[in-house]
Amino acid sequence: MRSYLDFEKPVADLETKVEELRAQWKQGDDGVSEELTRLEIRAEKALAELYAALTPWQKTLVARHPQRPHCSDFIAGLLKDFTPLSGDRLFGEDAAIVGGFARFHGSPVCVIGQEKGADTESRLKHNFGMARPEGYRKAIRVMELADRFSLPVISLVDTAGAFPGVDAEERGQAEAIARSTEKSLSLGVPNVAVIIGEGGSGGAIAIATCNRVMMLEHAIYTVASPEASASILWRDTTKAQEAATNMKITAQDLFKFGLIDAIVEEPVGGAHRNPAAAITAAGDAIAAALEALGNLSPDAIREARADKFMAMGKKV
Repeated sequence: MRSYLDFEKPVADLETKVEELRAQWKQGDDGVSEELTRLEIRAEKALAELYAALTPWQKTLVARHPQRPHCSDFIAGLLKDFTPLSGDRLFGEDAAIVGGFARFHGSPVCVIGQEKGADTESRLKHNFGMARPEGYRKAIRVMELADRFSLPVISLVDTAGAFPGVDAEERGQAEAIARSTEKSLSLGVPNVAVIIGEGGSGGAIAIATCNRVMMLEHAIYTVASPEASASILWRDTTKAQEAATNMKITAQDLFKFGLIDAIVEEPVGGAHRNPAAAITAAGDAIAAALEALGNLSPDAIREARADKFMAMGKKV
């Protein structure tokens, strides 16, 4: 059953009427055929117009949509023979970060991503995609193996941020994020990141400091959530919408500022309406990025990545 966001109410009303007429038509009521066609066209037009003019806050809600495809969906849709690795060889396993070996378009790769979970049980298992230090150390372990075996790395970013709990801080959260970022920057193999939902703070940067950083059309990428920023700046979380607008967190703003390399178009109405199409589009973008980087030497890959991030402040 489709879940609608509050701002989608006009479209929801139209689509509900469409479904009612479609049910009548399937039961043999041919008299509704013309009205059904008219309403279908009207609903499609309303949806396209709505999503063509989303505000940054509305994009935030779309990026967090519970039916939006998650890391596990992209892995299942794009990769073959996925073999996950568990544990950081230091403390334990963190299911918030998924990593391992797979085949992408027939070639071996390493993949790292944050998994939020799709229902209550899986969300608790994956801690809503918010990793602890052992998650980032597992990511480092995967990247080290990628470097050792000359395998490109694909990062699928979807997290509200690193887990802020006391236990995570006690085990060195900041150090683990810094080490993961450092490892990502120093890889001698190509790495490509796609922000598929939320790209939150250092929790996202730890696996997204890549040769190519792309975002799905309605994803967000931010130093802190709009709610957290509103709390910090105005001590008022009700100003989250204002914060989202002022922070320039959308793919369109970040591409304009040169902070990401490409925007991957989503199906009309968002990735949650047609996950398969969104996953295919992301796969095509990843394939093109890896192909462009495929003939570079390890030193050239490192230099290009360093130049990319060092130039960001100048572009902005």
